[in-house]
Amino acid sequence: METFLFDFDNTLANSGEASIVSVQKVFADAAKPVPTRDMIFSEMGLPIETSFPMWANLDEHDIQLQKMYADFRNYYSAIENQNTKLFPGIKEVLADLKDAGHSLYVVSSKGSASLERNLDKLAISQYFTDLIGSDLVDNYKPAPDGILKLVDKYQLDKQQAVMIGDAVFDLQMGKRAGVNTAAAGWGAYDIHAIKAERPTYLLDQPQQLLDI
Repeated sequence: METFLFDFDNTLANSGEASIVSVQKVFADAAKPVPTRDMIFSEMGLPIETSFPMWANLDEHDIQLQKMYADFRNYYSAIENQNTKLFPGIKEVLADLKDAGHSLYVVSSKGSASLERNLDKLAISQYFTDLIGSDLVDNYKPAPDGILKLVDKYQLDKQQAVMIGDAVFDLQMGKRAGVNTAAAGWGAYDIHAIKAERPTYLLDQPQQLLDI
């Protein structure tokens, strides 16, 4: 592979608890049924603009959702530092891939500002050529928009590109974009679900990225 496209949450960094705490607080504050941990984990990888209307049983244009989105981002940013940590070996693997001449990108359901802040705080932003957050696409994961935007911008060879993610939505996005896919088993919530997507590569450790 020449090009490595990474999801962020639970692929590069373990950030599950920050999302869970923030989602549950937002829904409690809004007097809506609070999603369980299993519900949140099962939909992690989707942007809140997709999951919140579903969980809250609200139309996507409902004005209440705008406050919920803002509250979530405020809660999340307040606790993300102590709850977001790189998976062991990730930084070393990114450095090795970059040193070997590969191009690295991030395609995430986070907003771009939040994503940039996270990459800077974790001291890995220097390894990535570019990033695509949920605010930069017309259609969210599992739609292929984020990957295709990078393919067009940098004239990437899809046959030599791989999308790495922990969730089925990441793998579905990669397939729809026509690139290879790699399941990040080290961060996956449901390993059986990602196996069922038949990824090109099923990885147990980040170090295996150096061999594909």
